[in-house]
Amino acid sequence: MPHPFRRRLLPALLVLPLLAAPLAAEEIGQVGVDWVGNDIIIEAIADPKVQGVTCHLAYFERSIYDRLTQGNWFEDPSWSAVDCTQTGPITLGDIDTDDSGETVFSERQSLILKSIQITRVYDAANHALVYLAHASEITEGSGKMSISVVPLPAEVPPPN
Repeated sequence: MPHPFRRRLLPALLVLPLLAAPLAAEEIGQVGVDWVGNDIIIEAIADPKVQGVTCHLAYFERSIYDRLTQGNWFEDPSWSAVDCTQTGPITLGDIDTDDSGETVFSERQSLILKSIQITRVYDAANHALVYLAHASEITEGSGKMSISVVPLPAEVPPPN
């Protein structure tokens, strides 16, 4: 018979990776852009702290053929686009309101060095949420970005 501590520890260890897992995006489209198999992927991402807002992220994914012939085997380009919209009644959760914003979503674009992110910034003066899609790179910054703004209805109170 297992020790009582082990019976409680095992379920906790099984749940821990689920709590630490990044927010999952739902792939809703895949558009082929050339004959070698390069694609543009479109994903839907619900903002985890703002109920009623969904972002759609599009990014480039390289084919195996392109990786073999062009090099940079473990890396996709930094290009991305985002558009966010109100998809229901908006309820603000405990969002970060400082000017550096808060990461809503992050997905790797290379083995280690690069990810594509969506960062939410609260615009207090205009009572709006600004969503920025951008690459986050350890070695070289990237200016490739896209923004989307969701105006907050007057009845939505400002965050604390």
